[in-house]
Amino acid sequence: MAAPLDPHPLLQDYAHPEKVVTSQWLGAKLGTPDVHVVESDEDSLLYDLGHIPTAIRIDWRRDLSDPITRNVISPEAFARLMREKGIRREDTVVIYGDHSNWWAAFAFWVFTLYGHPDVRLLNGGRDAWIRAERETTFAVPENPESTYPVPDVCTTGLISVGDLRTSYESSQLIDVRTPEEYRGGTPDDASSSTAKSTLRTGHIPGAVNIPWDSTVYPNSNFRSMEELREIFGELDSSNPTVTYCVTGERSAHTWFVLRYLLGWDDVKSYYGSWAEWGNMVGMPIARGDRPL
Repeated sequence: MAAPLDPHPLLQDYAHPEKVVTSQWLGAKLGTPDVHVVESDEDSLLYDLGHIPTAIRIDWRRDLSDPITRNVISPEAFARLMREKGIRREDTVVIYGDHSNWWAAFAFWVFTLYGHPDVRLLNGGRDAWIRAERETTFAVPENPESTYPVPDVCTTGLISVGDLRTSYESSQLIDVRTPEEYRGGTPDDASSSTAKSTLRTGHIPGAVNIPWDSTVYPNSNFRSMEELREIFGELDSSNPTVTYCVTGERSAHTWFVLRYLLGWDDVKSYYGSWAEWGNMVGMPIARGDRPL
């Protein structure tokens, strides 16, 4: 049975307030049998320095990514992971992490990709919990193995490079990287994340640059509905929209904002992102505002 929704007034303006919870709500639900807490960080060692009581660790590298295909794990592997972590299909899963939920949003996207019915993000992520001086622990829970069916893949939230290659000129593309990454230049001019993962710099022709962190406050909480509408106000919410970054985590964060906070229906995250597009032979790119 799904857990009740968080009634916090600040969440009610969002299109899907059922997808976000506050630290107050989560603190009251810890230990509830049907609520599972997941920490997913860029730096997975943060979990060892103290985590929310009852939280389990899901490592985006080891648990959610296939090292051979450079893709998300298969449906069979996802079901096996859920069984090992003690998560059942009917459980409410609350995910949080560092960097204002960068990789937590990616984990949320993977859970959604495989159709988990009730998955939510902790507003503000790890920062919000620590800032509120709430309890942390070093104890690692030992949950009994669960049963979890092999899920189907829900393709509404993702787009492959093949599909994007044929549709990018007609799609509404949002590059959520920094302005420096978006503009491109020589590899020495690019940010370290782009320079380490791609041979070329720049952006997909036609993409607009709206950095992912424009959607959160300095305290890591999501901005208000009014502010989010202003940030994306020049775009058409009814158009098919694709977000991308370098390796998919920032892309998933903005995808979450558009899909669940603003309520846009047709939004996809391009998981391959610039690490794929920028390394493929013959793919069109642009630097500044000039296609190459």
